[in-house]
Amino acid sequence: MTRFVLPLLTLGLASVSPAQAQDSAGETNFRDRLPSEEIVYFVLPDRFENGDPSNDRGDFVGDRLETGYDPEHRGFFHGGDLKGLTQRLDYLDRLGVTAIWFAPIFQNKPVQGPEGGESAGYHGYWVTDFTRPDGHFGSRVEFKSFVDAAHARGMKVYMDIITNHTADVIRYAEGDATDYVYRSKGDFPYSRRGGVDGAPVNTGFIGDEDRSAVNFARLTDPSYAYTPVVPADEAESKVPAWLNDPIYYHNRGDTTFTGESSRFGDFAGLDDLFTEHPRVVEGMIEIYGNWIRDFGIDGFRVDTARHVNPEFWQAFVPAMLKTADEAGIPNFHIFGEVYRDTPDNGYIAQYTRRDGFPAVLDFAFAQALRETVGQGKGTHVLTEMFDGDVLYEGGEEAALALPTFLGNHDMGRFSTLVKADRPEIGQEELLARVKLAHAMLLTLRGSPVIYYGDEQGFVGDGNDQAAREDMFPSRTASYNDNDLIGTDATTAQSNFDESHPLFELIAQFSAIRRTNPALSRGRQVVRHYDQEPGIFAVSRFDPDTGEEYLAAFNTSDAERSANIVVGYDARSFDELAGTCPAKVSAPGSAALTLPAFGWAVCRVSEVAE
Repeated sequence: MTRFVLPLLTLGLASVSPAQAQDSAGETNFRDRLPSEEIVYFVLPDRFENGDPSNDRGDFVGDRLETGYDPEHRGFFHGGDLKGLTQRLDYLDRLGVTAIWFAPIFQNKPVQGPEGGESAGYHGYWVTDFTRPDGHFGSRVEFKSFVDAAHARGMKVYMDIITNHTADVIRYAEGDATDYVYRSKGDFPYSRRGGVDGAPVNTGFIGDEDRSAVNFARLTDPSYAYTPVVPADEAESKVPAWLNDPIYYHNRGDTTFTGESSRFGDFAGLDDLFTEHPRVVEGMIEIYGNWIRDFGIDGFRVDTARHVNPEFWQAFVPAMLKTADEAGIPNFHIFGEVYRDTPDNGYIAQYTRRDGFPAVLDFAFAQALRETVGQGKGTHVLTEMFDGDVLYEGGEEAALALPTFLGNHDMGRFSTLVKADRPEIGQEELLARVKLAHAMLLTLRGSPVIYYGDEQGFVGDGNDQAAREDMFPSRTASYNDNDLIGTDATTAQSNFDESHPLFELIAQFSAIRRTNPALSRGRQVVRHYDQEPGIFAVSRFDPDTGEEYLAAFNTSDAERSANIVVGYDARSFDELAGTCPAKVSAPGSAALTLPAFGWAVCRVSEVAE
C-alpha cells in the first residue's frame, strides 16, 4: 500500500481577501494589472447558480425539446444564469479570483441533434444570435449589471467567443445529417457544382487564397460541394442577418479534425463559417467590437482557434486590441484555444507567431502536470515543457501571460483524469495530488485558471457533459452519485463551502501570489528536477527588486530530500508556504526535505553584502 503524508501549509495572509489586500503593484485601477497577474475562474453559467428561476426555459415554451430545459439530464439547461453568477461574486472574491472567464452566453439554438440523441445549448457554443445573451441566462441589462458588479470588486471579465461556426441550421440536399462526408477542394472545387465533372459555377473566382473583396464578389453559388438547404422555419434565425446566407459558409460536410477538413469542415455538424471571406472577417470584427464598446469587457477566450485560417486572426486580433484601446481598456487579453494533449508546447506556440495571438491556453502545461502529478512520470517533463517557452512570440516573457490550467469542460477535471490514470487511488491520496497540482498552478509561471467546482472537490465521471456538474443543488443522478474529495457533500446540495480544504488552499495561494509580484510577473528559472517522481524546484525573481523566491514541490508518494541551487548571495529564507529551511546550507545551495506531495514556497530574506 502506498504511504504518504499530507503537506502542511502555513500562511499569515489566509484570512485576507483579494478585495481587502493591497495589490502587489499598489495600483488603484484593476485594469492596470497585466494578464500574468490575474487569477482566473472559468465557469459555465448554466451550472453555477440559479439566481432567477423564471428564465429557466429561456425565451421558449413547451417541453424539453422546445425549451432545452431539463435539470435531470446532463446535456440540457439546468437553470444557472447571470443573476446567479452576480450573486456569488463575493464568494469568488474570497477565493482569490481576479478575473472571470465564462462559457459563451450568446443566444443559442436551444436543442439540436438526431432524434433520440438531442441535447441543448446550455454550454453556449451553438450560437444563433451573436448580439445578445441567451434568454436562459438573462438580458443585456443583466449582463451589464454583472460586468459592473465584477468591476466594482476589481475583477476583470473575459468572454468566451466563437468565430469558427454557428448553430447547426444548414442542411444539405445530398444525403442526410448523419452522412455528410467531407468533400475536399480538390475533388469539389469552387468552379464546378457537385465535383470536378459538374457544371461550371462561380466563374472568375480564383479560390480562397485570394481574399480580396473583388475576388469573393465572384463567389455567388454555395453549392460547389454540397447543395445547402436552410429550413424555412430557420431562414431568419441567425443574427446579424448576413449570417443567414449560405454563401458565408464552407458547406463541405463534416470535419475529420485532420488535414484540410480541420479548417473547412463542419465541427460536429455546426455550420462552418467561411472565415476567408472578407464579409465574414468584417462581420465578426463588428460583432465582437460592439461587445467591447457596449460592456467594457476585459478579454476574449477564442474557441476552436486552430480550425480557423491564420489570415482571419491576423486581421481580427489587432482589430480587437485597437477597439479595446480606443475604449480605454488597457491590457485587453486575447487567448486562443488550441487543443493539444501533449507537454510539447511547440505546436501551440505557432499560433502566437504565425496567427498573431498574444497568448494561447497552455495545454502543454496541463498535460505536463497530468503526467508528473497524476501519472507519476519524472519531473523532467516539466523542465522540458518550460524549456519550450522560448518558442512563443515574445519568448519567456510572453509565456508569463499564458493561461495555465489543470482540467476543463472538454477534457475533464484534473481529479477525474488522475482517477482515470490511477483507478485504484484512494480519496485521501487523490485529494493530496489535487492539492499539489493547485499549489503548482498558482506558483509557477503563467496566469492560473481555476475550473469551477474544483475548489469544492468535484470529481466527474469523464469529460464533456460528465465534467459539467452543478454548483447549486443538482437534480442530475449521474452527478449526484459522484464521490467528491475533501468533503462528505454531494452535488445534490449547494456547494459553496468556504471551509473546503481546496477552497482554503486556493484562497491562501492566491493571496501569496497577489502580494508577491515575483510569482506573477517574475522571471522563472528551473533549479531542480528528477528523472522520476520527486522534487521539482524553480526560482522566481521580483521584476522590480530582483528579490529571489524558491518554490519546490514533491510529486512522489514518499518523503524526498534534495540540495537545491539558489543564488550565491542568498543566506536565509522567509517561509510563505510549507516548510522552508532557515538558512542556506552553503552559498548557492539550500537543503530541502518535503513530505509526500508536499511543497515549500520561500522568499530569500537575507542576502550577502
